[in-house]
Amino acid sequence: MSSRTGRDLQRYNQGCRQVVGCIPYRRKKRDPSSCVQGNPIDDLEFLLISSQKNPRMMFPKGGWEIDESLEEAASRETFEEAGVVGEVEVQEYLGTWSFKSKSQGTFHEGHMFPLRVTEELDDWPEKTVRRRLWVNFGEAREVCWHPWMKEALDVFASKVSKRKEGTQIYHFKELTDESTVVWCS
Repeated sequence: MSSRTGRDLQRYNQGCRQVVGCIPYRRKKRDPSSCVQGNPIDDLEFLLISSQKNPRMMFPKGGWEIDESLEEAASRETFEEAGVVGEVEVQEYLGTWSFKSKSQGTFHEGHMFPLRVTEELDDWPEKTVRRRLWVNFGEAREVCWHPWMKEALDVFASKVSKRKEGTQIYHFKELTDESTVVWCS
């Protein structure tokens, strides 16, 4: 198991290296009978990874290569760097950001997607050089090193909130001889 290396197949747009990344997320594990009130983003956990060269935390991202779609590149980078697989939510595209690489001093164009994690692997290509960390939304905003990735996370949070507006979740609980309905927004 190894990661793709080299820049031979990298895509560039007017001299800017094109990279693609994901915000891997999953539903928090909780008692199914519990009812959580508040912002829907509070029901999610986000996966950050350490940089290869230092302990700074970020979302997985890497070069978009000429032989793959944006979705394929996002999925590959997330697998290689974070060791998770899932559904790249192409319909929820978060946007494109221009940022300067501190290590190379060049501009990059970063594309970001949410990725709903369906499996967390024990072994993956960059396991020996990266650390994984599952955190809530507030912690993700706090520890993520790159401002453009924090902006992508904010866009995702906004989409989750809008997607959930007006949704009503009903939980039925038996209390003595009567059933009660608890409404959560």
